[in-house]
Amino acid sequence: MNGCEGYNAIAKVYDKLNAEIDYSAWADFIETCFQNFLPSRPELVLDLACGTGSMTLELDRRGYDMIGVDGSADMLAQAYERAEGNPDILWLKQDMREFELYGTVGAVTCCLDSLNYLLTPADLEKTFSLVHNYLDPDGLFLFDMNTPYKFQQIYGNNAYILEDELVWDEGTDTEERAAVYCGWQNDYHPDTGICDFDLSIFEELPNGTYRRSDEHQQERCYSMDEIKKALANANLEFLGVWSDRHFSIPGDTAERWYFAARAKK
Repeated sequence: MNGCEGYNAIAKVYDKLNAEIDYSAWADFIETCFQNFLPSRPELVLDLACGTGSMTLELDRRGYDMIGVDGSADMLAQAYERAEGNPDILWLKQDMREFELYGTVGAVTCCLDSLNYLLTPADLEKTFSLVHNYLDPDGLFLFDMNTPYKFQQIYGNNAYILEDELVWDEGTDTEERAAVYCGWQNDYHPDTGICDFDLSIFEELPNGTYRRSDEHQQERCYSMDEIKKALANANLEFLGVWSDRHFSIPGDTAERWYFAARAKK
């Protein structure tokens, strides 16, 4: 099962609602991992579940040949528009559980807890196996996942309001500042490890009215043991896990785990 069917409602405002993410600093972390765990700089990199392409574009700017794979046509449309038709990036609409490439890559990245959207251990292991299949021998897999602490204490049954401003421009010659609000209700089920997210997005239009879109998503909480087992079953060697991009050792209150694994062939 996949806990995100389309990202239809949120695609156009996704980057605004995640404006606090420092992709440049995250890319610095990725490149440090390349230096630490690879014999040489990878030429071709796959950004799996690339979304609107923020990391894909950041790594492209740093000279890597990039492939961006995502299951959402709406998110990829935003990525393609942001890339301004850059012919050096290959964008593929594919489910991460079934993706296919033309050959192998030197490294795979998968950012922003995208793997938590896989709702069964079988799907997680299947995705890991595909990553292994398309990595060069000793190629590097870098990914992050939300922790049990985050599911239990941050998500839980809590509700949040996210808001920002965006530029409204639908074929007009003038740009106007407009508000976007996202109501986010969580419903975490400890017995299954599934958290339901119900999102309502309100976009302000030039005439002062709001356009509402609703979306339902799900993520699954995985334990450290489950993740390591899935890596081992996919023949991916666990190299390390950290709680931040400064390579800190994870504590009990870590909200995100950053993993590095190597393809054994």
